[in-house]
Amino acid sequence: MKDIDCALITGASAGLGEEFARQLAPRCRAMVLVARRGDRLATLAGELAATHDVKVRCFEADLVDPEQRVQLWEALTEKSLFPDLLINNAGMGDYGTFAEADWEKMEPMMRLNMEGLTHLTHLFLPAMRTRQRGAIINISSLASLLPIPDFAVYAATKAYVSSFSEALRIELRSDGISVLAVCPGPVHTEFGAVAARGEANAFDGMRDWFYVKKEQVVAQAIRAMDADQARVYPGWQIALAAAGISLLPLALLRIVMATRPRRVSDDV
Repeated sequence: MKDIDCALITGASAGLGEEFARQLAPRCRAMVLVARRGDRLATLAGELAATHDVKVRCFEADLVDPEQRVQLWEALTEKSLFPDLLINNAGMGDYGTFAEADWEKMEPMMRLNMEGLTHLTHLFLPAMRTRQRGAIINISSLASLLPIPDFAVYAATKAYVSSFSEALRIELRSDGISVLAVCPGPVHTEFGAVAARGEANAFDGMRDWFYVKKEQVVAQAIRAMDADQARVYPGWQIALAAAGISLLPLALLRIVMATRPRRVSDDV
C-alpha cells in the first residue's frame, strides 16, 4: 500500500511504535498516535508536523481498558478519520517463572496483547472493508514460535497474534486488505525494563549480536507491507533463527528450551 490516507499506530510513545510514526510520516496524509503517555505523543506529533506534510492527532488511552478502545473508535469516527493502515504495536511483557508471576501484571498483558489487538481490529475493520482497501500490521514476535520458559505467557500471547494474523489475512483477501505479522527478535527498547520483575532478573534478551535495531525492524516491516507479505522476521539473524526453529520437531524443541540458559534466580 503506497498511499496512506490515515495511519493509526498504537504504543506510539516509544520503541517500534514511535519508529513507525517517523518512517511513515512522509507517506501519510493523516496519522493517529495512541499511547498512555500523552506528553510523549505531543512531543512526537509536534516534531512530525514540523518536518512533514502530515496532520497528526494524539489520543492518550490505556488500551487494556475496552471502554477506552471504544472511546478511541468513537472519537475518530466523529472526526471522520477512518484509518486505512492499522498498526497494532502496543504490547506488554513479563519475564519470570509463571508460578511466581503477579496476576495483576499478567492479566493486563494478556488483555492488551490479545484482546486489545483483536478488539481494535474488529472496530476499525468495517470501514476498511467498505472502501475495499487497507492494511493491518500486527506486531508479534520470534517468541511466537517457541514455548519459552520464564516467558511462557508472553510467548503464548504472541503465538495467538501470529495465528490470528494468518487466518485474518485469508479472510480479507477478497476485500483488498492485507494483513502482516511482524515477528522481531530482541530489540533495544523499553520493553526489557518493563518486562523485568526486578534488577536481579532484568531481561536482556540474547547476546548483542542477536539484537536488531528498531530502525531496521520497522523498515523491513514497511517493505513487507508494500510487498503484501504475510509474515516477516526482521534481521538476517532472526530470519535464520526462525528457519531453524521451523525445522525442529517438537520433541527436540522441548529439549532445546529445557536446556536454554535462564537468568531468573531461584528466589524470584
